[in-house]
Amino acid sequence: CSSALLQKPALETVRSSLRLLNASAYRLQSECRKTVPPEPGAAVDYQLLTQQVIQCAYDIAKAAKQLVTITTREKKQ
Repeated sequence: CSSALLQKPALETVRSSLRLLNASAYRLQSECRKTVPPEPGAAVDYQLLTQQVIQCAYDIAKAAKQLVTITTREKKQ
């Protein structure tokens, strides 16, 4: 491939994957901050928090996989 530019559909997929990656990373950071109660003795629902962290991690992995798939496909062309 003589051109380093991505084709339009691939470019949109990259943008979408990067948005998901960024949003999920931000959300993960926010969820992790909730592990420290805002005040001593405050209740923390660790089961729900764990589920939220797992979902964020899944979304991050999904976005990363999409990016790897796109870049691998582009290199083969």
